[in-house]
Amino acid sequence: MLWNYRKRVLSGCGVYDGTEIHEASAILFHLSRKGAEVQMYAPDVLQMHVVDHTKGQPAEAESRNVLTESARIARGKITNLAKLTTQDHDAVIFPGGFGAAKNLSTFAVDGKDCKVHREVERVLQEFHKAGKPIGLCCISPVLAAKVLPGAEVTVGHEAEEGGKWPYAGTAGAIKALGAKHCVKEVTEAHVDLKNKVVTTPAFMCETELHHIFEGIGAMEQWSHPYSV
Repeated sequence: MLWNYRKRVLSGCGVYDGTEIHEASAILFHLSRKGAEVQMYAPDVLQMHVVDHTKGQPAEAESRNVLTESARIARGKITNLAKLTTQDHDAVIFPGGFGAAKNLSTFAVDGKDCKVHREVERVLQEFHKAGKPIGLCCISPVLAAKVLPGAEVTVGHEAEEGGKWPYAGTAGAIKALGAKHCVKEVTEAHVDLKNKVVTTPAFMCETELHHIFEGIGAMEQWSHPYSV
């Protein structure tokens, strides 16, 4: 059965300053296998900064636009997030990457005191009000934790465990935001049935790529509009 799953929100291109490309590809892979129609969106704003991915350091005196960079992943088929409405979409998915914490919100700088981009906040609130599934992976569950009070999300484990979960401290920030954090493995997804929010850790865990794809597949299964 063909179902209309046309909403995915990107935050740039590249793990350190935009969308995590492997996660974006995994989402597209699983959606494609289900025969879904996909439309990609991104806000038309400047990135917080640009990171030289060969060094992991900011590139001084360089700026890039989130919408323009996201078009690389979307193969040019990208739309300004401001134009998105819920009427023609069954669900929404937010890949991870530091762009979710830098460009879609200020979480990377402000932690629990962060602000969420107004269009991202609007989209989350409108999909939630419409009772349509919201999928988030990696660091992006902090967006739901901030915008949807009391939501249940996962970013994996709550301790670093020798470096396997290097961003485990994010769980504490999620709790500080008033959300509930649920411990899950990288291959699992957590389903908040009440809020129709589905999350998976993805690259919050240092692991092999196929485990990331498995977890995102679990998220996709539960974020199907007829599953939650």
